[in-house]
Amino acid sequence: MKALKKIDKTQRFLIAIIVVYSIVVAMRNPAFLSLTTLFNLVRSSAGTTILSMGVLVVMIAGGIDVSFPAIAIFGGYTSLRICMAFQIESLFVTFAISIAIGVVLGIVNAVLINILKLEPFIITLSTASVYFGLMTILVGTKNVGASDLPAQFRALSSAKVFTTTNQYGGVIGLSVFIIPVVLCVIATWFILHKTLIGKGIFAMGCNNEAARRAGFNVNLLRIFIFGYAGFLGGVMGIIYIAGTNSVNPVSLVGTEMSVIACVVIGGASPTGGYGKIFGTLLGVILYYLFNQTLIYLGLSSSWQDFFMGIVLLFSIMTTSYQRRLRNRKNFIYTE
Repeated sequence: MKALKKIDKTQRFLIAIIVVYSIVVAMRNPAFLSLTTLFNLVRSSAGTTILSMGVLVVMIAGGIDVSFPAIAIFGGYTSLRICMAFQIESLFVTFAISIAIGVVLGIVNAVLINILKLEPFIITLSTASVYFGLMTILVGTKNVGASDLPAQFRALSSAKVFTTTNQYGGVIGLSVFIIPVVLCVIATWFILHKTLIGKGIFAMGCNNEAARRAGFNVNLLRIFIFGYAGFLGGVMGIIYIAGTNSVNPVSLVGTEMSVIACVVIGGASPTGGYGKIFGTLLGVILYYLFNQTLIYLGLSSSWQDFFMGIVLLFSIMTTSYQRRLRNRKNFIYTE
């Protein structure tokens, strides 16, 4: 019962949509309700889920980061090219290179925000172009096919936590991508809810000056926040390349709005101070349900933007209404 009480109205709304939509799709195509669909959903949404955790942390702190796709592809693609050039076949080294690049680029974002005193959205909008341009200059944008990928990428792409057979006798399995996803979700939950840093992140989102007066070093907190977002971007860069089993360095450009939409749909406040991991996960699930199953209803992919827009609008309205109720309860007047 306590767990149910923690589910707010936005999350209940999303759960209802997911359940009803799944029933409608299953009525049109019974094969939808199968382990194959679940496994495909986990694999395809892994990268977005990891990135959404970083976006959630930044958004709770009162900022919006749009540079994470550039950071992810910079880290992943650079790591790939280094491994190809030096014939490195260690998965640990591959992740280490990508994560290191991601953390450095994330910290650069934070330092620029601290020095220039500008909104994170403005800074990251600029650095996204800078990072991508820097990658094209230093590393290039040559497509890499499946046959040219280093062994560790191919192994990661095909690795399964376990396998089973479907109703047609084919072998299916749960992708190993579930492991980094679970680890990133747990790490984000622990940071936000079990550490002093997490308290500072929520405090920053509510009021930057109040957080400073409460004893939090806002500049250091921001470095941690964007460094952590860069860390997750580095992880996602490797997952993305392994998931597609090839790489087109420009393919992630323009995906930032989809990830931000998933976080906002999950109930995170665009103005900061509020956001939940469970809601974000529901937002990602809903996005990929629309992305992968509209064809079952005889609809084109163009309808995805329409449905996501409707859900996004309702989520924002619900989140705003709940915030007003909380403020009234605490005797805080808002326009």
